[in-house]
Amino acid sequence: MRKLPLTAMLLCAALASRAQQCDLLIKNARIIDGTGNNWYYGDVAVTAGKIVRTGNLASYTATKTISANGLTVAPGFIDVHTHIEGDEFKVPTADNFLLDGVTTVITGNCGSSNPDLARYFYKLDSARLSINVASFIGHNDVRRAIIGNSNRQPTPQEQQQMEAMVEKAMKDGAVGLSTGLIYLPGMYAKTEEITGLAKVAARYGGVYATHMRNEADQVNDAIEEALTIGRQANIPVEISHFKVSGKQNWGRSRQTLALVQQAREEGIEVTIDQYPYTASSTSINTLLPNWALSGGRDSIVYRLTDNNTRQQIVSKMLSIYKNRKLKHLDYAVVASFRPDTSLNGKNIMEINRLRGHKATLKNEINTVLDIVKEGGAGMVFHSMNEDDVKYIMQYPFNMFASDAGIRQFNVGVPHPRGYGTNARVLGRYVREQKVISLEEAIRRMTSLPAQKFRLGGRGLLLPGYNADIVIFDPATVTDNSTFEQPHQYATGFKYVLVNGVVTIDEGKHVGARSGMVLKGNQ
Repeated sequence: MRKLPLTAMLLCAALASRAQQCDLLIKNARIIDGTGNNWYYGDVAVTAGKIVRTGNLASYTATKTISANGLTVAPGFIDVHTHIEGDEFKVPTADNFLLDGVTTVITGNCGSSNPDLARYFYKLDSARLSINVASFIGHNDVRRAIIGNSNRQPTPQEQQQMEAMVEKAMKDGAVGLSTGLIYLPGMYAKTEEITGLAKVAARYGGVYATHMRNEADQVNDAIEEALTIGRQANIPVEISHFKVSGKQNWGRSRQTLALVQQAREEGIEVTIDQYPYTASSTSINTLLPNWALSGGRDSIVYRLTDNNTRQQIVSKMLSIYKNRKLKHLDYAVVASFRPDTSLNGKNIMEINRLRGHKATLKNEINTVLDIVKEGGAGMVFHSMNEDDVKYIMQYPFNMFASDAGIRQFNVGVPHPRGYGTNARVLGRYVREQKVISLEEAIRRMTSLPAQKFRLGGRGLLLPGYNADIVIFDPATVTDNSTFEQPHQYATGFKYVLVNGVVTIDEGKHVGARSGMVLKGNQ
């Protein structure tokens, strides 16, 4: 091998020893890079919002240095299933997400999005949130804009109009199409309608994300519909908040997950996401039969006022609950009821008694209908099994997601997932129960969602990537939010950087707002 001249060798040594300057240097960390590989000791250098180097960076100096002794450094977490619409301008600092390690959210899920994404993204850019935001285009909003809330199928012309709306949204930067097939008016759409819209999203590299028609007794059929749409539209599929609901279905996760695994073997790019809790949360309206919701709010109130129609609704709901062998509705808890906030945190059985009615299933159903008539309520439903949650969690193509918005502190009694989803995975299921490894959990929170939704330059700790970074203590990270007292931030996340800007410093939000709009198909 030819040796370098002495002068060249001396020059190389001088260059190697010369201190290199960066904006921020994270020193002496356990680095988990997001790939799923084992952790290693090293440093991370950041300049101009980008990671410039990782490893042994003893020659680097920085404007700001963070000592990460005893801490773990990972890419910022990406929450693929959120609903921030309506909260992002009230609480642009998004404290609940950042203090749970989340630096990027994907909103517009369950078929509900801002229908004009170009304008929405402009407003987000102007507001300067503390987190990065990407969005789906929601099928419910598209259908409502063209057809309204009616229970009917689109004409060929209306189908074309809906497809044109989806195409515009994809050009404006949507990451895909989402459906919420238990909500108005998506519940009335047939598979063919959705497939047509999904084909449009597929042309622009989008993903089809679905809140399926059923997550209980007919969950297998609902999964098959999602896979059919993916197959026919040639589009990647994301099944939202994957679960099996209802005690009569506990244990069926082995069946449902097998359907997903078989589809992947067939060649369908299907993944799932999950929140690590045994309770769900959505509108009380979902308890009513689909036909009772047609036409929207005014039509619903009319049906509940008309005695004959109301009795038909009660009869149908009685039949459903008796088939589920439920004697009371104590599994259903009010999270937010604006007409009477004293009911927040109480279950339907309790509310029924408070209103002076005997504790019968029929009376409790009528209490539900009264609440709907009085304005509706956000609910928490305790209907899942811990063993199913853990079995689903072990699936390698499963991402963790909060299914939550930006929390207004001390408002309502919301589901704790909005405060502690990632901390709960890292504390309860990684550290305490060892359901999955720390490196695997981080992969599911970072590179897997970045790959799925084509969020280039994020999800890994690599040179050239955006410096979305979390620094946390695996030994102490904890979800403090509970169903009884949900307004408690997670702890253990010492520092969080968003696009290279320190936003959480020593566990406190410093007010920085360096988030960006992340557009698909860019």
